[in-house]
Amino acid sequence: MARQTSLFTFTGKAGNMIGYYRDGKHYFRSMPETVRQTAATRRAALGFGAASRKGRLIRSAFASELDVRFDGSRVNRLNKVLIEAGRNNNAPLAGFRFNQHTGTDRFFTEAPTLSRNGIFHIPPQTLPQLKGVTRLEVKVIAARINFAERRVVGTETALIMLDPREAFAGAALDVDVSGKGTLIVTMQVRGMYGAQPSGNRKYLAADIIAVMEPKTGEIFHKAAHPQELVLRQRLQSLFPAPAVVQRE
Repeated sequence: MARQTSLFTFTGKAGNMIGYYRDGKHYFRSMPETVRQTAATRRAALGFGAASRKGRLIRSAFASELDVRFDGSRVNRLNKVLIEAGRNNNAPLAGFRFNQHTGTDRFFTEAPTLSRNGIFHIPPQTLPQLKGVTRLEVKVIAARINFAERRVVGTETALIMLDPREAFAGAALDVDVSGKGTLIVTMQVRGMYGAQPSGNRKYLAADIIAVMEPKTGEIFHKAAHPQELVLRQRLQSLFPAPAVVQRE
């Protein structure tokens, strides 16, 4: 492949050349004279197309509410998750980071959960003290997507502001979206300097926390971060569960 250096760049087909955009730069290559496809390559092409369509729907569902800047790798990272998951498996979406540099576990060591009635629970916990951060803006965005019909059915957003210097007693937010389709819930956390959001990408996270399938009602949650597992193990060692005495 070769890099485009002219003032006028292009993507797509132009004559016998194909232009494309990757990692903030424009490239081009010549079209092959003949293309031979085996059954395996045809299946791979179909799988890539299906994953790309699903990824486009997911990105469009959250685009208007997310404050995470596009980093040039999000499309490929999301497509990779969908391709590896397979056409009818949405569970691996739970845990996807829109900001690849920071996860929501930086702010919440106890992971949130989604109940079957559409209530998003953030457990009580001690919030981190981050340099210069006076508040945490927590935005929960739920989107119901009908992948079969290739459309976003609807979205719901809830927002709360937290003071990390105060005890956090937990929160329960109703983010259910009526209709048919898969419910995908994303949580965004921004560190705030007074009334302004931090420009530091380490203080901005947006992860897909839960995915609820429409037919089975099964909920897939973001896997626990290793830091959270270590913390739980330490707490269990410091405060072991009391022995149970059975009375005869």
